[in-house]
Amino acid sequence: MESDNSGHSTGFWSRLGHFFGHDPEESLEQAIIDARADGEVAPEQEKMLLAILRFYKIQVQDTMTPRADIDCVADDISLREVAEAVMSSGHSRLPVYRDNRDNIVGIVHAKDLLACLKDTASLDSPVSTIMREAYFVPETKTLPSLLQEFRVRKQHIAVALDEYGGTSGLVSLEDVLEEIFGDIEDEHDKPAKDTITDLGNSVFEMSARVYLEDLAEIGPVITSEDVDTIGGYLSMEFGHVPAVGEAMTIEGWTFTVLDADKKHVKRLRMTPAAKEDTQQPAQQA
Repeated sequence: MESDNSGHSTGFWSRLGHFFGHDPEESLEQAIIDARADGEVAPEQEKMLLAILRFYKIQVQDTMTPRADIDCVADDISLREVAEAVMSSGHSRLPVYRDNRDNIVGIVHAKDLLACLKDTASLDSPVSTIMREAYFVPETKTLPSLLQEFRVRKQHIAVALDEYGGTSGLVSLEDVLEEIFGDIEDEHDKPAKDTITDLGNSVFEMSARVYLEDLAEIGPVITSEDVDTIGGYLSMEFGHVPAVGEAMTIEGWTFTVLDADKKHVKRLRMTPAAKEDTQQPAQQA
């Protein structure tokens, strides 16, 4: 395989050169996919490169936390209650609403609560006394544009609005970055377990991040040109991110979702499917 002076294959860069030279036979996305197939780009690199390409087409509504799932507080509760909400939710910023979630009036920062520790009497004050102005964006805004505004405004969170001006969701800087780099865990997230645990009697539990090729070593042989992990494969087959309890039978094995949020499948159980179930490619619980 031809290499440049650094020892790296030049095939991928040749493809990119053709693309930027307006070669009508090949798109940049296809160049990346072909490079992965030829072993010139690692699976993780391919995933990130493709994510960057698709990043420019993603809108806020595609990655935001929906209004119904937002952790928020009313504007008339005390700072003491807000502190409890911060600790229970694990969020450093919480939206503040008036009357209902459709009317977000501000954002409270956990670090602003620290000043109140010097004067415990102030903990009885309403959260409206320290909340900051909320940053609103249309749900149709693209992520590159939002990322630029986050940088310029030094913001980390934005309230997404629908066409009628109502709250449709909440999007954070972390949400935006995860579209490129994948799930970003912090100190409040449970440690990821990418291994497969054998529970006996052909029952397994696993992280949804387990690679399809690793899964083939113990059971079903699943191949895909679009995704690498079992969680990604299930989401693709369902057409949505499956919720806890949803199940699908593939290649004689039933996968049941044990843990998931609105954007990711996290944990799965894999069990042999009953004979009558194997006649159906997919079964939802």
